[in-house]
Amino acid sequence: MGEGPGHEEDLAGEPFVGRSGKLLDRLMWEELGLTRAECYIANVVKCRPPNNRDPAPVEIESCRPYLEEQIVLIDPSVIVTLGNFATKLLLESGRGIRALRGHVFERGGRQFVPTYHPAYVLRGGGEPMAEMRADLVRAKRLLAGRP
Repeated sequence: MGEGPGHEEDLAGEPFVGRSGKLLDRLMWEELGLTRAECYIANVVKCRPPNNRDPAPVEIESCRPYLEEQIVLIDPSVIVTLGNFATKLLLESGRGIRALRGHVFERGGRQFVPTYHPAYVLRGGGEPMAEMRADLVRAKRLLAGRP
């Protein structure tokens, strides 16, 4: 789950379709053994903020009911949050992704695995890539019923 659509996602009407999406697809396959068709990817906000800026709190709150309903309908046991906005919202935390990633959180009978946004990994190099891979392996273990 990411923060919101960028330019390419807004045009396609689908989350994570640009370079970030290609990386996410590759890492999901390599670390989880899942394709995009086998999982559900959503964004916190449902439309692109002007000038591709970060979503404002009022935008996040206005989209929150839609996201909550998506989660109810899909009923996932494990949710991987991608980046600060999704992580802070779903974990109801003021702490940033650097402090939260590497851990599993339980809320409402669901397990949450925070990790970096793929766009950050594209800019950040080897260390964020390795950490994101480790987080996805953590999610895979949870999906298999192992802690």
